[in-house]
Parts: sequence; C-alpha cells; structure tokens
Amino acid sequence: MSGADGFDWRPTASMDALRLRAAFNRLARGFFHARDVLEIETPVLSRAGNTEPNIASFALAFSGRTDGAPRTRWLRTSPEFALKRLLAAGIGDCYELGRVFRDGEAGTRHNPEFTLLEWYRVGWNHMQLLDETVALVREALALVERTATLRVTTFRDLYRDRLGLDPLLDDVEMLRNALGGVAIAPDGLTRDDWLDLLMTHRLQPAFDTDTLLAVHDWPASQAALARIRAGDPPVAERFELYLGPLELANGYHELLDAGEQRARFERDGRVRAARGLPAVPLDAALVEALEHGLPACAGVALGVDRLLMALLGTDRIADVLAFDFARA
Repeated sequence: MSGADGFDWRPTASMDALRLRAAFNRLARGFFHARDVLEIETPVLSRAGNTEPNIASFALAFSGRTDGAPRTRWLRTSPEFALKRLLAAGIGDCYELGRVFRDGEAGTRHNPEFTLLEWYRVGWNHMQLLDETVALVREALALVERTATLRVTTFRDLYRDRLGLDPLLDDVEMLRNALGGVAIAPDGLTRDDWLDLLMTHRLQPAFDTDTLLAVHDWPASQAALARIRAGDPPVAERFELYLGPLELANGYHELLDAGEQRARFERDGRVRAARGLPAVPLDAALVEALEHGLPACAGVALGVDRLLMALLGTDRIADVLAFDFARA
C-alpha cells in the first residue's frame, strides 16, 4: 500500500518479528546481568573512522563549535574502539547493544544501519569466548523452540575438507580454480579476497541450516584486531560463528600491542590509497589506550539482525527491521 507520493509507509517486519527482537534484547541483557557483565553506551559519532579497506564509514560535518577539533565526524561501524578504551581504563567485563552504520551496504542481507551486540571478557581467550557466544545463541534459538548442533573446526580444515585445498599455503591460481563456475573479474583482487569469495560463494551456501559452525584460527593476513599465534604458518586467534549460511559473530583474542595496532591501521591506509578509497583518520585514542595498557581479553561482535534472520528462517534483513533502508 503506497501513499499519494508512491511511498509505502508500512513496516517491513511483521509484528511477530518485532516482538522477537524485543524478546532477544531482554534475553541478552538478562544473560549478561547474570554473568556480571556491565552494559555500556558509547558515542555513535567519533573523530576517527574504521580504516578497514572493505568497510566504508559514513562521514558527517559538524556545524557547531569544535575548539580546533575536526569538524568531520564518523558514524561508528562498531563500538569496539570506545569499549577498548574503557577496558584500558579498568571498566572490566562489558558489553554494548546498539546501532552501528556502514556506508554502501544495502541489499537483501545488508542495511546501512543495523544492530550489533559486542562484548569483552577480561582474561579470556577467543575459544573461551566462543563457548559463551554459542551459549547465548542457543538461548536465542530456544525463543523459537529450535536447537542446533555445534561443529567446531579450524579455517584450514574447513577449506581442506570441503574444497580440497590448503587456504594457508596454496597459491592464488589454485584458489581461483576452486571457485568453479563462479565468474569473478580478477583485477585488483588479493589472495585474501579469493579466500573470502570461496567462503561466500562456495562454502557458506552449503552450511547446514540446523548447525552452528564455529571456524577458528584464521589466516594471519586476516587478523584484523586479533593476536597472531606463532606457528608454521602462523594463524590469527580469531573465530567466526555461523548458523546455517548466515555469519552471526566475529570474535578475537584481542591484540594488545600498540605499535602493531598502529602498523595495521597504517597498512589499511596504504591499501585504501592504492584502491582509490577515501582516507580515514586512524583512532589515535585507541592506540594511546593500548600504550597505557589493555588487559588481556577477548571480544566478539554479534549481528543481532542476522541472528533474528536465522531464527525466523528468512534471508531478507527487511523481515526483521521495523523499516528497512528503502522505507526509512
């Protein structure tokens, strides 16, 4: 039903889907309250953006008084940097449930604004945090009277078992050939891009709907903000959790080294420049917090909208949003 101007005013989600979101929010807050994990609210606007080359941040121009500070502010793509600053200040175990923003991401499974649940556990590693993430998702599944079997594997074993290749050692040509009939223009693509394409085009679509698949120990080149564990080859202490074909969560045994963090930010900047992408100011406050001392910890971000999609068995993010981008 559309109005005189052709705009559909109605919600994109059903009333039951909106009630399920409210039920999950209550569940999550109770889950963390029972575990003495503190709820936090951090700024949505920041003077620093996300340098990750595959993520685009929204930039806004502030018109008021800045006292010499930059007028350009960035909508957060995650509360990660602010939460880590609080961890460095001594807040302890904490979480945030709130909206985040990514430019250019609108489609069947993406919306420019979405809900992220992110939390940190002091003294834990990524495998301990994986167990807790699975526990939360299983409680969420119970809201719709569903269960799921857990399967845990390494990134390397997943690609070996399902594609017959070694993602840590095989060359780009072998990765490209493993895409089979999927035609992708190769210009500008790196080895990590081919690994990502294999995940999204060959692996994820075949993941079983009733299986929680935890994939840990990722290529060191995909460490993002995770620690790298020495080995032959080294791996990033990171996990991703999938329910069926939907990626739900991404967790790290968090990097503590300020110098390494700055180097990774700067490396992101060089990649952005090579791709002709806009420069994004690195978060100097986070680097300073790491210099002060981030406690050993693990952190994870869980996409609430993706989880709700999985609970409802839909591949349309609009089905779990009151109003998606087209109707906002």
